[in-house]
Amino acid sequence: MAKDEKAAQEETEEAPKKSKKKLIMIIAIVVVLLGGGAGGYFMFKPSSATAAAEPEPGAVVPLDPVTINLADGHFLKLRLSLQATADAAEAPDGSKALDIAIELYSNRPMAELMSNTERERSKAELREKIEKAYTVDKTKEIMDVYFTSFVIQ
Repeated sequence: MAKDEKAAQEETEEAPKKSKKKLIMIIAIVVVLLGGGAGGYFMFKPSSATAAAEPEPGAVVPLDPVTINLADGHFLKLRLSLQATADAAEAPDGSKALDIAIELYSNRPMAELMSNTERERSKAELREKIEKAYTVDKTKEIMDVYFTSFVIQ
């Protein structure tokens, strides 16, 4: 009888080990499925932040050309166009943009503006300043700035 008791005791010890393994496996599968579902939801869900960050384009307003004095007796003839947003109540007045451009480019060395990388960097700086100047009540009125003429003499 002692042998039967030992066999019964071993079977009862193996049963909890098997049930614990099954429980751990079920929990792991549930966690993986929930994690995959949540990841898929967030990956394929349309982002409202992205939609809010991109305003609808409006009218393009060309500005009059302006001649700016550079360093060492050189000149920059610059013509800009402003891309307004659809949220802008009216076509933007270009006087602020021209003033910012004159301030940014005045007395710069000609060699600095001759390279494409420096011209793109200065254009990005100009765009940032103009967007900031034309933002009213956290509503952007200008979304881009275009150089329609950029002549250095």
